[in-house]
Amino acid sequence: MSTVKPVVLTPARVSAAVRELRTCPVLGPTVCAHPKPKFQTSDDVFASLTRAIVSQQLSTKAADTIYKRVLALTKKQHPDARAVLKCSVEQLREAGLSRPKAGYLHDLAERTLKKELHIDRLTEMPDDEVIAELTAVKGLGVWSAHMFLMFALNRADVWPTGDLGIRNGVMRLTEAKKHLKPERLEKVAEPWRPYRTVAATYIWMSLDNKPQ
Repeated sequence: MSTVKPVVLTPARVSAAVRELRTCPVLGPTVCAHPKPKFQTSDDVFASLTRAIVSQQLSTKAADTIYKRVLALTKKQHPDARAVLKCSVEQLREAGLSRPKAGYLHDLAERTLKKELHIDRLTEMPDDEVIAELTAVKGLGVWSAHMFLMFALNRADVWPTGDLGIRNGVMRLTEAKKHLKPERLEKVAEPWRPYRTVAATYIWMSLDNKPQ
């Protein structure tokens, strides 16, 4: 594992990011028009990953409803791997999950218990290693890994080019006529390093939107 210490968004770093991003000709007006974002590190990695799977391709309201049903099913305030595995696929489906998502939750739980997913070390891993760990789990792709890095681990410099809201927001900011390709999105965001997580959050704010 890399010895490079991950950079996390502390309140001081968020303030520094806001000061720097305000000076950007492209993003600055958006930053000035919205409040400073707040970030809070998750205290339960497994629960965050469970929620990430539940939330895929759902509205925030629908995801919240189904996640609450999963919590009730596991009889836990924060679900753990053993509690999830005690729930059958059919029980999870009755809670509102699709059959594939129920399978994904079981795969996550099994990998966690078998130590195939180093869940206790994710907070210490650099971003690329976290992505590699998570995308080995069924149902967790790069988008889910990016969201986990941003909103569970509070990593400072994540740029989710696969997110529709980011593509829409950048298209508006740059006055492009269509979505930019990933390599072009990377180039647009280059001046926002090392605070691309904060930049992305402002882009979502500008759309009055959530990651999607």
